Amino acid sequence: MGKGEEMKVLITGGTGFIGSQLALRCLERGDAVRVFGQLNTPAETENARMIEEKGADLILGSMTDLEKLDETVQGMDIVFHLAAAQHEVNVPDQVFWDVNVRGTQAILDASVRAGVRRFVHGSTIGVYGSALSGMMNENSPLKPDNLYGKTKLAGEQAVIAAKDQLSVAVIRISETYGPGDRRLLKLFKGIKKRMFFIAGSGDNIHHLIYIQDLIDGFLLAADESKKTGEIFVLAGREPLTTTEMVHTIADVLGQPPPKLKLPLFPFLIMATVMEKAFKPFGIQPPLHRRRMDFFIKSFLFSQIKAAEQLDFNPKFSFHQGVSETADWYKQRQLL
Repeated sequence: MGKGEEMKVLITGGTGFIGSQLALRCLERGDAVRVFGQLNTPAETENARMIEEKGADLILGSMTDLEKLDETVQGMDIVFHLAAAQHEVNVPDQVFWDVNVRGTQAILDASVRAGVRRFVHGSTIGVYGSALSGMMNENSPLKPDNLYGKTKLAGEQAVIAAKDQLSVAVIRISETYGPGDRRLLKLFKGIKKRMFFIAGSGDNIHHLIYIQDLIDGFLLAADESKKTGEIFVLAGREPLTTTEMVHTIADVLGQPPPKLKLPLFPFLIMATVMEKAFKPFGIQPPLHRRRMDFFIKSFLFSQIKAAEQLDFNPKFSFHQGVSETADWYKQRQLL
């Protein structure tokens, strides 16, 4: 995917946060962009409208629709596979296997038949599960601790198994933020309203990546001259503790940093009880264990492999990225 060379690009999951931002960048480069996605949320609907207005070809469909996948891949040079079952609640476990594993295998097979030149698979640092102490890399032990992580690992394995039939790369995506992201909006709002507190010590580590840095990495990985079958972790310039992360956001928003810290254990008990109580009613509880991961899990990644093999060099500091994100929220009157 060289500079100045127009490519025919397919992005699955292209109505999501990362996929839509990747689509916009590829359109800016002059690529012909086809997006395969869904409109399950207002954000996805807004993203779809935005990328269509910029010239993307939008196809709505599911990763379980094998015939439509075959048609969608035809004529493509590059496939960025980002579609996944991730935050769905109150759906059978089989949905995760059907989308994240069987769907990945289906689009791999379709890409082989269509003669795709490079296939870049978006995976997750969730394959590591609860992080180990110290710095991790692409060869660290994998112990996914939820269904999403387990099925994404199985999807990775399917991609690597296809490396002799198709030029492939796997990207393990770290926590991603930036304009277009709504996942961290609650955090920004809580800090802005001075209603946020830290559960636990606040010393656990986040190694976030700004959206435009992540897209740089994806485009570098799409170079078909790169070796097939490699896995890369993409993370940002600087790891931060939860406390440092929260204080930076407060500084950008012009608010005093939250000082209140409460014990973590009672919240974990409450989250567990709420999950069990709400499950029979098919309702997501206001507090659940995955939400508490923000205060628990620590991730710190070596970027040596991505730097050496992809020439990947994240440019944005967390302060810069938060400033851009806050501006985007304010422009849309979300803060």
